[in-house]
Amino acid sequence: MISSERSIQEFVTGFSTEVTPGSAAKISSFREHLREGTTVYITFLPGSDFQDTVKVAKRLREEGFEPVPHFAARSIANKKALNEYLSSVVGEAGVDHVLCIAGAVDKPVGQFTDSMQILNTGLFDQYGICQIAVAGHPEGSPDMTDESITAALNWKNAYFQTTDANLYLVTQFVFESDPVIKWDQRIQQEGNTLPIRIGIPGLATVKTLLMHAKACGIGPSMKYLTRQARNLSKLMTIKTPDVLVRDLAIHSASNQKSGIDGIHMYPLGGLRRSALWSYAILDGQFELNSKGGFNVKVDYN
Repeated sequence: MISSERSIQEFVTGFSTEVTPGSAAKISSFREHLREGTTVYITFLPGSDFQDTVKVAKRLREEGFEPVPHFAARSIANKKALNEYLSSVVGEAGVDHVLCIAGAVDKPVGQFTDSMQILNTGLFDQYGICQIAVAGHPEGSPDMTDESITAALNWKNAYFQTTDANLYLVTQFVFESDPVIKWDQRIQQEGNTLPIRIGIPGLATVKTLLMHAKACGIGPSMKYLTRQARNLSKLMTIKTPDVLVRDLAIHSASNQKSGIDGIHMYPLGGLRRSALWSYAILDGQFELNSKGGFNVKVDYN
C-alpha cells in the first residue's frame, strides 16, 4: 500500500499555477519562483487586452515554462476574434495547451456565452491545441443551475470523443475535501471520463482567502473558512492547505475509480510563497502531523 507521504508527493507532482498579466509585470524572472517546465495558466480578466496575454505567454515560453492562456468565451466577440487570438498565441508563443471557460462577465461582448460554443468552432483542433482544460464545478456555480452543470459536463465528455486534444477538468479553489470527494464519486458514477485537477488555495491569510472566495462565489466548503474567521485573532493567520491536500491525495491514491489526479495551485497569497511550499513537498521536506495534515520544512524569508 502506498504511504501517505508518497501519495502526497505524487499528488502534488506536476502541479500547475497561474499569473495575471498585471502580476507577471511585477516578476523580474519566473525562474526565481518556479522550476523549469512548470505549467502556468494566464488569467484573462474581463475588459483586458488579449495582447497582454500573448506577451506573458511568449515570455513564459522563453523562460522555459508551459504557458496556458485562458480563453473566456463571454469576452470573445466572434469567431474571427477567436481565430486571431489563437493565431497570436500559437504563432508567437508556441501555445498548444489552453483553458476554455465561460468567463465571469454578466453580459457577453459578442456571440459566445459559454465554453462549449468556442470549442464547437473547431478552431482549437485547427491550430493544433493538444491539451484543453475545461471547468469542473464540485460546489456548483452562482452562474449556472445544477442541471446546466450536469448537461455541460456530459457535453464535454462527448466532445472529448470527437477532438484530437486531451481534455481535463480544472476546478475553482476549495477549502474542504469532503464536498470534492463526494462530487468526484458522483460524476464518475454518472459516466465522467475526464481527469480532474482540483484547485488548491495558496498560502494566504484567512482575510485574503475570504476576500477571494466571496469574489469567486465559492460554495459549501467556504463554511470551513468562515468558521476560522469568527476568531478575529485568526484573520491575519497564514493558512496552509495541508489537510485538504493530504485528504485528496489519499482519496486519489486509494480509489481506482477516482478521477482526481492532480492540483492547480491558485497563488492567492503570492506566487513565491505557494511555489516554495509546493516544491518542498516534491522534495520530501515535510512530515505528517496529528491534525490530519502535514508540516512543510521551508524558509519563506
